[in-house]
This record gives sequence, C-alpha cells and structure tokens, in this order.
Amino acid sequence: MGFIGSGYIGSTIARLAIEAGHQVVLSNSRGPETLADTAAELGPRASAATSGEAAAAGDIVVVTVPVRAFPNLPAAPLAGKTVIDTCNYGPERDGHIPELDSKSLTSSELLLRYIPDAMLVKAFNNIFFKHLLSLARPAGAADRSYLPIAGDSAPAKAAVTEFIESIGYSVVDAGPLADSWRQATDTPVWGTPYGPTSNEKGQPADEDAIRAALATATR
Repeated sequence: MGFIGSGYIGSTIARLAIEAGHQVVLSNSRGPETLADTAAELGPRASAATSGEAAAAGDIVVVTVPVRAFPNLPAAPLAGKTVIDTCNYGPERDGHIPELDSKSLTSSELLLRYIPDAMLVKAFNNIFFKHLLSLARPAGAADRSYLPIAGDSAPAKAAVTEFIESIGYSVVDAGPLADSWRQATDTPVWGTPYGPTSNEKGQPADEDAIRAALATATR
C-alpha cells in the first residue's frame, strides 16, 4: 500500500492496513524525514518515502491530499495503478474550483484529469478518522460497518473491496465515479451514519443504512 498524504485519514488507513498484515509506504508533501516518527511508531511494516516512490511501491495507492494539491501528484508512477481517492473538496481550504462549484464534475473526476491512466476508486472520504479506527470489526461480526465506494473500473473496485474487507469493513458499491457526489461532503452518508464526531467511538452503520443514505442524496 502506497500513501500520498499521511494526515489523519491516511495514517489511520495505514494503521489498519498494518494490523491486517499489509506493508505500507508513507509520503507527504514535506519529505520522508518528516514521517520518520510515524513510520517508527507503526512498526517494521511501515516505511517513509517520496510521493513518487510511494506511488511506485504500492499495489494500491491511497491519495489523501487537499484537492488544491491534485496538480502536484506524480502521474507517471500512478499509471495503471488502482488508486483510492479519499479526498473531499472544501472551498475554504482549496479555493474555489469552478467545475466543482458548478457541480459539472465530481472531485474524483477532477482528480482523474491529473492522473488519467490510474484506475480510481472513491472510498474512505465519508467517515471521521477516529470512527474509522474504532469501528473496524472482523469478518462475520454482527456489528460490522459498511463503507461506500464509487469507481468506473470493475477490477479496481474488486481490489479495493478486498482491501477494505481485510481491514475490518464491508462495502456498498455506490456506482461510477460520476455518482461519487452521493458520498461527498454534507451528503446524508457523509459522517452521519457513523454517529457524531463528539463520540469518538462512533456507531456501526449496516448495509441498509448506507444504501438508504446514498439513495436520499440530492445535488
């Protein structure tokens, strides 16, 4: 697993991945030396690298950066890779992007313009990082939670589903990238099914809850 961006969501996914037996290569915009402590804390299955090296190393690469940073991504090593997009657009942080403000594109479709040869799957963008850590459950658990994914590549969706299932969650297929707006910021499936952020442990969200939330989204 390669990680471009190692903030709250990225480092939480990395932690769950390591617990599930995956190797992770972390990167950020400030250089691998700034991730030495994080990699050491995560243990021998974690290492730090440049974003290009992390992209090249990962069988699956997690992109978890501000939308404004999309132009800086290493497109060449991501070609042909399954890429998980966890990113959410926020004009107050990213500045206003006309195609996203007008809703003519989803943020995932915008990302694909910068890494056109990647196989992109939207996932993990709708859950608070503390809930992501605390709600992971083994396969077959009665209170296992579901996460929505969206994408255009069936093989990439299958790979991401396998990864998500390995780290303690089940998956609801939310359709193609063009429909990924259904899990964007402030939609019914964004955060709410897993409980308020004031409760750090969160609450399990089953398949029906996630499907219902996706279905009631409006644009």
